[in-house]
Formats: sequence, C-alpha cells, structure tokens
Amino acid sequence: MNLDQQTTIGLALSGGGFRATLFGLGSLWRLNDAGLLGRLNRITSVSGGSILAGVLAHRWRQLAFDDGRASNFEQVVAQPVREFCSHTIDISTAVLGHLMPFITAGEFLARRYDKDLFGATLLREIPNSAIESAPRFIFYATNMQTGRSFRFSQAYLADYTLGISRHSDLLLSTAVAASSAFPPIFSPVVLHTDPADWEKPLRDLPNLDNLRQRIVLADGGIYDNMGLEALVDKVDIVLVSDAGAPFEIDESPFEDDLLQLGRVRDILIDQTRALRKRWLVGDFAAGRRQGGYWGIGTEIGAYEDAQALVSDNAVTTRLQSIPTRLKRFEARDQGQLINWGYALTDSALRTRARLPIAPATGWPVGDWPLD
Repeated sequence: MNLDQQTTIGLALSGGGFRATLFGLGSLWRLNDAGLLGRLNRITSVSGGSILAGVLAHRWRQLAFDDGRASNFEQVVAQPVREFCSHTIDISTAVLGHLMPFITAGEFLARRYDKDLFGATLLREIPNSAIESAPRFIFYATNMQTGRSFRFSQAYLADYTLGISRHSDLLLSTAVAASSAFPPIFSPVVLHTDPADWEKPLRDLPNLDNLRQRIVLADGGIYDNMGLEALVDKVDIVLVSDAGAPFEIDESPFEDDLLQLGRVRDILIDQTRALRKRWLVGDFAAGRRQGGYWGIGTEIGAYEDAQALVSDNAVTTRLQSIPTRLKRFEARDQGQLINWGYALTDSALRTRARLPIAPATGWPVGDWPLD
C-alpha cells in the first residue's frame, strides 16, 4: 500500500503496567525509524500505554521531525520513559493512599506523574491536532458509575452516557492517573466538573447532573484494554501495540465464595479483550480493514517474515510473564521489552499492514539483543 498525505494512521497503546510502557516504547521507536511517527493522526492509550502516550504528548513539540522521523526521539522520549521505569512507584503510592485520609491512591499516583513527568501541564496545553501538526491523543479511563469508557483528549472529555465537555482544564497527570488507576490498588480517581459544561448526552437521566458533577474513574483497561473504540472507523490504517499479559491457566483456582471473584473478573476481562482482538484481526485478514496487530505474546514466526529481526526463542517467551506492575525494571528487562516491541512492530508493519518501509537492520537498545 502506498502512503499519501491523505492517508490517516492511528495507533492504540494497550495497558499492562511498565511492561506495556516499555513494549510500547519499542513500537514507537520502530514507527519513528520508519518515518511514521510524525504521520500519526490519532493515538489512543490505556493504563501503562497512557504513561508512554503522556510523555509523547508532553514532549511532542520538542521532537525534531524531518519527513515523519524525529532525529532526537531517543533523547526526548525514550530516555525519560526509561528513567521513570527505573523506579518502583506502586507500593509507596498504594500505601500512602490507604493510610492518608481524604486522598486516594489514584490521586497520589497523579501527583507522582505530575512530579516526575508532566509538571503542571494541563490537558488542553498538549499539542492540538486541529491547529498544529500533531496526533489527537486520547487517554482512556473507565467510568465506574456509568460502566462506559471515559475519554480525555486535548479538546474534550467524553462519556457515552454523560456526553461531551469542551472544558478540559485538567492536569495531564490526572488523565494519565485515571487511565492507569487499576483497582483495587490505585482506584478511584475522582473528578469534579460543572454539569453545565456538558452536552449531547446519550439519554436524559434524572440524575445526570449528579453523575457529571462527581465522576468516579478507574483503569481504562476494565472496559477496553486496547483502546480501540476511539480508533477504529476514525482512521484509514489501524495499528495496535498490545502488551496485555496473555491469560494464564490456573490449575488450582480459589473455590471460596469470595476469593474466586478475582478469577471470575479476570476471565470476564480476558473474554472481552479476546473478542475485540479476534474481531479486529478478522477484519484485517478479510481485507475489510487496513492495519496490523502485534502483542507481547505474538509469535513472530506467524508473520512468515524472512527479514524479521529475531526468531521466537526462550527470551521472547519469558517477556510475556513479566508481572503487570509499576515496579522498577532493570536494564535487561527494559532493553529486551523495547527490542521485542520494536521487532514485532517491524514485521507487522511490513507483512500485515503492508506499509512500504524498509526492514529494520538493528536493535534500538543494542546492549540487549533478543537472540
């Protein structure tokens, strides 16, 4: 497929803690090397993917683009992401949230993002695709009251039940924290908005003003771990970088009435995610949609790519089992996750999305090859 200036491209960055942040970083790195990062029109993100998307949005204006490729990507984006993923933030944040009255762990998480990554940047201050050359960034959370996805972007807040608010005077750190507020550790993140700022609700509910005034949010992955709803049918080419952990078989699940509920939750979430994935990949295979999907558990051999950077091996298999945590990643795991995301993106772009790019010739993190 030839790319012209009218062809629109969207990227979805999934959840999965720092594992997703680093795997997604490898995906962005390959897109940049291929001259496609500057061509992206829309980026949706969930949870750990939103940490990465937040850094990209916050630093977009610093990137020196030439024909879609930023020559300073490693310095501006990769290095601060890797530095942030070198620290454990989940334990201290969770403890503070459970010990301090009137402040949730999700709010402490937002403060940590504010301090280490985004400062006091407002959501409406990140680049706006309507008036400058930048993607539309959409950060997904889940509204625990309406049961719908809740979307933060440069220009609006949105929920299918609540409607749309054009007043996005919220901190970028709040949006990223809401997107990554995994229950029960970090959730909820509570927003207070003016009901008068909202319009176009799905239906007129008697308690609509109350629902708009105090909004209770949790991790976007509860509703859609890949962030597809705001991407599919909005762009010509759909790209999905999915670092969600493959579902694990449990030989001895809890049988206690209450303890088994965690397993039930995991099964329900996995089924929803699997259905979305099968539907999307089926559309790709049938030619109904243009794009590519790659996941941390994808076998690179399935792409039948003679120019793939690596073959499936024990190293690539091990990366699937890295826990979903906001915990310090050592240099080896960082490098290998980035390289794995890079290698899969490379093969998927050429063999599935059929984009006219040259094969990758080396690793972005040379100290940690995968073979």
